[in-house]
Amino acid sequence: MLYQGSCHCGAVAYQVEADISSALSCNCSICSRKGYLLSFVPGDKLTLLKKDQPLTTYTFNSHKIKHQTCPVCGCSPFALGTDPQGNAVAAVNLRCLEGIDLDALEIHKHDGKHS
Repeated sequence: MLYQGSCHCGAVAYQVEADISSALSCNCSICSRKGYLLSFVPGDKLTLLKKDQPLTTYTFNSHKIKHQTCPVCGCSPFALGTDPQGNAVAAVNLRCLEGIDLDALEIHKHDGKHS
């Protein structure tokens, strides 16, 4: 299925092709503070449609995940990184997608605070 997503102000818009039936809820310091519900997709399944200004990139800890943030509204719609095999992945913030019923998703909890 093809989903449309954006930051709050609309300066960043993207689409993601994925079958989303579950979400990852992580308790690490950034995910818990931002309230992320994530779905990981191959990097080539996320297409940036609009970027009015360069996205701000934030990394921490091992610096493997590049959190992308709109410099206008501060929303973080996705992050970019690699999986353990070295393949490009996108961590999509499901709260930024249109037309997805978050309450219908199976939520998988991840203990990122201790991993």
